[in-house]
Amino acid sequence: MFLAIISYVLGNAMATIIPRRGWFHYLNPGPFNKKEHAFIIIMSGAAANSALGTEVLAVQRLYYNITPNPASSIFMLWSSQLLGYGIAGLMRSVLLYPSKMLYPGVLPLISMFDAFYQPGNNNKKKLKFFWIVFACIFVWEMFPEWIFPLLTGFSILCLADQNNASFTRIFGGSNGNEGLGLFSVCFDWNYISGGVNPFAIPLRAQVSNFIGYILCMVVFVGVFYKNIWQSQNFPFVNLIDLSTENGTQYNQTLILNDQLEVDKNLLAIQGLPFYAGTWVTQLLSTNLGMAATFTHLLLWNRDDLRDAWSWATPTGIKRMYTNFDWRFWRSTGEREYTEAEYKSFDPHYREMLKYPDAPNSWYMATFVVSFIVALVVIYKANSTLPWWGFLISLMLATLSILFFGALYAITGLSFIIQPFVQMIGGFIHPGKPMANMYFVLFSYNSVIQATLLLRDLKIAQYAKLPPRAAFTAQIAGTLLGAVLNFVLMNSIIDNQRDILLSVEGTNIWSGQQPQQYNSQAIAWGGLSHELFAVGKRYQWVAWAYVIGLAVPVPFWIVHRYWPKLRADYLYTPVIAYYIGWLCVGINSSITSYFIIAWISQFYLRTKYPKWFRKYNYILGAALDGGTQVMIFILSFAVQGAGGTSHPFPAWWGNNENGNFDRCLFID
Repeated sequence: MFLAIISYVLGNAMATIIPRRGWFHYLNPGPFNKKEHAFIIIMSGAAANSALGTEVLAVQRLYYNITPNPASSIFMLWSSQLLGYGIAGLMRSVLLYPSKMLYPGVLPLISMFDAFYQPGNNNKKKLKFFWIVFACIFVWEMFPEWIFPLLTGFSILCLADQNNASFTRIFGGSNGNEGLGLFSVCFDWNYISGGVNPFAIPLRAQVSNFIGYILCMVVFVGVFYKNIWQSQNFPFVNLIDLSTENGTQYNQTLILNDQLEVDKNLLAIQGLPFYAGTWVTQLLSTNLGMAATFTHLLLWNRDDLRDAWSWATPTGIKRMYTNFDWRFWRSTGEREYTEAEYKSFDPHYREMLKYPDAPNSWYMATFVVSFIVALVVIYKANSTLPWWGFLISLMLATLSILFFGALYAITGLSFIIQPFVQMIGGFIHPGKPMANMYFVLFSYNSVIQATLLLRDLKIAQYAKLPPRAAFTAQIAGTLLGAVLNFVLMNSIIDNQRDILLSVEGTNIWSGQQPQQYNSQAIAWGGLSHELFAVGKRYQWVAWAYVIGLAVPVPFWIVHRYWPKLRADYLYTPVIAYYIGWLCVGINSSITSYFIIAWISQFYLRTKYPKWFRKYNYILGAALDGGTQVMIFILSFAVQGAGGTSHPFPAWWGNNENGNFDRCLFID
């Protein structure tokens, strides 16, 4: 939304200022329009995306004193970013074109586009409504973000008892990793809409999300107070780093030999590391959700998934080979569709058929080139990942893109499947944390990139941006963004190395991401058999994947024999996944999130359907846009992104020396 607002202002300013006569006509051929705007959003979004490959490079520099060759580093970033594009592009027929593949998360953005560019008096009312809400939330966000942080999490129970550690764990949540935030009320839209906009996600997905949320609190409290996995030795939420049994930080470098592999003798001296109980629960629930996704979609969406593999049939491969032209610029991208296929398409996509499509050969060429480059890079960069491990990572990515891409397209909720991928990589490459990092890079990152490509292509579809223009924007933005990622990563490491290696960090810089990536690689890549195998301390994390395969089956049976119970209304993967939802971050916003989601998707949708259709998504867009612009300004003006921070003076509503909601601070 921030990119959309800024580009709208700049685009219209340039269309007004730049002359339209003579040579300048090529720079300013006409008014700034929706298609130009969509192109900018797709290209800038692709460039702004943080490449997971930079975390691999950062970990190598920070923890292993390895500085890969700049050329191989950039080629590694390019290949890891584009592999997912190639795979997802070949699945457009099932993950993009059908009408049920809605991508709810982009609807506020599209509603804002319509308000900006559609003519008519009704649209002028929408645009006026947008700017009024935008201005109001823009001013308001200054209070919870800077002046009055108590508004981030207002907890009556914590205000009633400010010396109760259990209250902090259960009802606190205004600060990072404080507690579960039960019954806290948040007035900061930055956190309410921090993950997904509550105005956009369908009620069906929200109900499953809410059930997972309730189960999460029950399970977390049970795990901690029953001292399962020695949970009381560690913080209640967020201990993603490895720890010793008494809760101190675990030094993983002391168990590695010169080949960056786990040394059994050194491991015997240091002992096995530990995780906080809530983080183990998150890993377990993630695996439950991952496995349940496969079974759920096979039971409920079998025919849709079958269509995704039409390109891999002998007929599909023959057609692709026949139509493939290495002179890709001459390819028409035209294809004939059956009547059944045409009827299943999104109405917006039917309107796009007037444009020549970006043919499958373009995506196949993107995949093949990225595949060859990645295969060279894993040996040039001393990744310790063998070629066959690389192939397995891509096969895992392809399967995950099909299932998790479909779930995201339907519900708008995305899963972080990194723990699952790390588990697979750890068991097939035991004792090799570096190989695990590269395995995760080419599998998990490909899934993320595939999801982003499909989301952006849906934006292009809604905005009627020609498919070839969208493809060009994505590739150009990704290539440029990878180079910028590499330059900025090296600059930050050169100047902030000590801070990035510290546990606390500062209010500006933090090494949490590379620290987490490294510790997970050690745990899964180096110690998977010692920690997660059958009979070991965290064996249920791995067993959860097997159990998860059976989770959707009872719901499917109930719906088959008792359809009036509407068991089909629930997304079992979403319920299972969100059992570990609250393991990290600021959790005071969750109650407000669900209240707003219910008001939007149930109350307004059923009681005031006309208002809902006209204003619901534009309201979500205005709140996101105004908030993000103010956050950007505050970040540089007072919060230290530009150098020195300027915190607001301490007062009752700004408790600088503890938690903002005044729950007991637990060190």
